[in-house]
Amino acid sequence: MTAPNQVSPVPPAELPATLGALRTSGHHYRTVKQEIRDNLLARMRSGEERFPGIVGYEDTVLPEVERALLAGHDMVLLGERGQGKTRLIRSLGALLDEWTPVIPGSVLNEHPMHPLTPASRALVAEHGDELPVGWLHRSMRYGEKLATPDTSVGDLIGDVDPIRLAQGRTLGDPETIHFGLVPRTNRGVFAVNELPDLAERIQVALLNVLEERDIQVRGYQLRLPLDLLLVASANPEDYTNRGRIITPLKDRFGAEIRTHYPVDLDLELALIRQEADLVAAVPEHVLEVLARFARAVRESPSVDPRSGVSARFAIAAAETVAAAALRRAGLLAASAERAEAPVARVGDAVSVTSTLRGKVEFESGEEGREIEVLAHLLRTATAETFRARLAGLDLSGFTALVAEGGEIETGELVSAAELLGQVGTVPGLAKLLDRLGLGDAPTPEEAAAGVEFALEGLHLTRRLGKDVTESGRTVYGGRG
Repeated sequence: MTAPNQVSPVPPAELPATLGALRTSGHHYRTVKQEIRDNLLARMRSGEERFPGIVGYEDTVLPEVERALLAGHDMVLLGERGQGKTRLIRSLGALLDEWTPVIPGSVLNEHPMHPLTPASRALVAEHGDELPVGWLHRSMRYGEKLATPDTSVGDLIGDVDPIRLAQGRTLGDPETIHFGLVPRTNRGVFAVNELPDLAERIQVALLNVLEERDIQVRGYQLRLPLDLLLVASANPEDYTNRGRIITPLKDRFGAEIRTHYPVDLDLELALIRQEADLVAAVPEHVLEVLARFARAVRESPSVDPRSGVSARFAIAAAETVAAAALRRAGLLAASAERAEAPVARVGDAVSVTSTLRGKVEFESGEEGREIEVLAHLLRTATAETFRARLAGLDLSGFTALVAEGGEIETGELVSAAELLGQVGTVPGLAKLLDRLGLGDAPTPEEAAAGVEFALEGLHLTRRLGKDVTESGRTVYGGRG
């Protein structure tokens, strides 16, 4: 979404500066939907990526979106929270022409060849081919409103400006209207997020603008043939069950498209890698644990499926784990002989069960057990990752370390050097690190991450015992 204080990029100097020069250049007026259709087809023919940054929708959602755009349909995206609906909607603006001509000073972004208001038509008639032409960048042609129950007609459509009335103008003059967000996005893409939350009377006003092509403000009716693409988002439960979208407005949308969470683990991982802002290195096996964890939470009977579990859950989990690694490196810096590089370990994931529980809506019967449920699902995800990554690998060297009463201690503030010093030279360590994708020459911190993962996996598969001390350290030893 364009920020309110964002300044439009400066147009190239070679663009036509007058209406006559615009005509001479061969420019033809197109509607927004024609513009998007032409540019989408051009990207298809050239093989250029049509929706950069949209992960997991290539074979499901995007073909439906493309068909809707080619048909010139307004659309509504239905899906639970955190499925990338808003991101997909915002990406549609990139299908507009980079620059489009406008009448300078027009709040409705009127095209010089297609003026809407009486004032603009008079201006074109007065100046003819000498009319100055301005240029609007596509980044300024996107409007968005999060629907809330207190949204007013004035916010979306407009209201009478009492100052202009006081200047002597009459209600029959369109100049007396202070236009709202929708008219100001004329010749662009307008998005309404969470459409069912709009009050029904506001939905009627929106319908009038988009279908009847008029504005009704305080009994004053203005014909205004707006040119825009309307895209809305909604939760499917709100949309289909609660009946909070008026039937005529439902009928206005030419396409209803269901979104979804990533359909497989690889797509979940790709989304985390793309979106997470990691302040420390997070090995692939730790990211896989978090991806499996998010999917397990989504599928758990203890979690309310109607609200969903946002993709932001896994992204925030990865960022939290990276932050735990950075915190460890910072706290150990004063006492360590060498500075420890921040590398996340599987034990760092324990903290996400408390910090991220607010992102999950649990069933009513699970009240008070939220952290317990998440901790169980995290252990399950870790065990699944252990089996997937290390199945068939001989890890007897690790169990032998504690076979005769020995112990290995790790934890949030145990350095890599301290952990590796307890382990020493373990048969099979090189194969373990290679299987985890940590390379031929892993750093001590990466090796410690691999060792801790093996120990936790052996515990979860009942081949090692585990105890947590009062100080918060984890002790592995004996049989599980």
